[in-house]
Amino acid sequence: MKFSAFLLAAFATSMMVACEQTPDEVGPNYDGLTEVTYTSHDKRIVNPERGFYTQKSYHSVGDGSLSKSAVSAARTAGRSLFLTLFYLTDYIDCDIEQAYLDNMQATFNNLREGGGKAIVRFAYKNNESNSNKPWDATQEMVARHIEQVTPILMNNADVIYTVQAGFIGVWGEWYYTSNFHYPIKTDEQYADRRKVVDALLKALPKDRQVELRTPNFKMRMYGVTLADTITVATAHNGSDLARLAGHNDCFLASTSDTGTFDDKRGTGDWLFWDAETRYTIMGGETCGTGAKLHHCENAIQRMEEQHWSYMNIGYHQDVISTWQQEKCFPEIENRLGYRLALTNAYFTPNAVAGGDYRVVLNIANNGFAAPMNPRGCELVLVGGSKEYTFKINTDPRFWFEKCVTTIDTTITLPADLAAGEYKLYLNLPDGYESLAGDAKFSIQLANDNIFDAKSGYNRIHTITVE
Repeated sequence: MKFSAFLLAAFATSMMVACEQTPDEVGPNYDGLTEVTYTSHDKRIVNPERGFYTQKSYHSVGDGSLSKSAVSAARTAGRSLFLTLFYLTDYIDCDIEQAYLDNMQATFNNLREGGGKAIVRFAYKNNESNSNKPWDATQEMVARHIEQVTPILMNNADVIYTVQAGFIGVWGEWYYTSNFHYPIKTDEQYADRRKVVDALLKALPKDRQVELRTPNFKMRMYGVTLADTITVATAHNGSDLARLAGHNDCFLASTSDTGTFDDKRGTGDWLFWDAETRYTIMGGETCGTGAKLHHCENAIQRMEEQHWSYMNIGYHQDVISTWQQEKCFPEIENRLGYRLALTNAYFTPNAVAGGDYRVVLNIANNGFAAPMNPRGCELVLVGGSKEYTFKINTDPRFWFEKCVTTIDTTITLPADLAAGEYKLYLNLPDGYESLAGDAKFSIQLANDNIFDAKSGYNRIHTITVE
């Protein structure tokens, strides 16, 4: 018998994020509670919405869709993210045919079944030669195509991690363009691009982000400066500014990342992304080794500064090989996005049916970033065939990197709870109901011997009800 359907309330929940603590700071009172400590590990974890991704491109109806076997193979290799690059080459001057839209839907269906999520991008051409012009569709046709894909994006937002702005330029990277001006010189030219972004923001639920190719695009199109960056108070509030993220597709390739930045590192638009990416998704790919900036020490420092959550495993191979040779690849693989681990916890020593039961959890995030999409947090009490779920009032999107988050909550145990031994779990399920019950989309903590792959729960304690 499963009682998850009627979720039992947790009350008096508090959350504290302690990045720094002075020696004389007085902490909470845990007198009378039982302390439990946990051992973390450095093993690879296949967790949702983070890590190295696999790229899949679809140029025509004949390319079909992302297969279930491809999702399974990627998970076996330690990856759950896919960059799904939908090329609309055949529809550059007409509507997208239904068969291509059906293939898109099949891709999302197979991601959902297999435990993967998509970084979505649309483009028209993948070759910048003059003979391949036009490199993108007219502004009117782009608007029509966004209108066509909106129902698919809305209906499959549960398995969409983020959408890159795309549509403009070769590869959808906003550079080689036939219809959107480059270089951009006027406010009107920026406004043309903003129309595409605004349409994409409307094509997605307010809990999903759209990534722009450079920080300058957000700053110029939306009239913001370093003084206007997102803060704890404005993060994840559903506003357009809170939903505009970034992707860097020439990471470490030069001192400006091949035009990604206008200013010197540590100034201007660099600082803009340093600040914004604590609350917005950052990812992309490397694209070369010529500048000699790709070596481990600099690469990891850059990922820390701009809170990288995902990266292409397939490009640039010389960079990936360097990380493997210099032996920092495992660290990067583990730290992309979030990496959560319990340090210690405190529990009421004696559990009584109908009584209050206090749980204090200290959770460290050793990744480069926090989780970025909505996610649940709940305690699950399991004994025999019965299961009781207690929702906890906390938001994992604010469990920041290099911080320890303290969750201090008191739950009321069911009055009819039979005497005996129960296992207490922490579950961090997907924020969408369609995936919340699927273990493949729950977060596994980086602790030894606590994760149950079948349920997706992390066992944190065993209690005895008297």
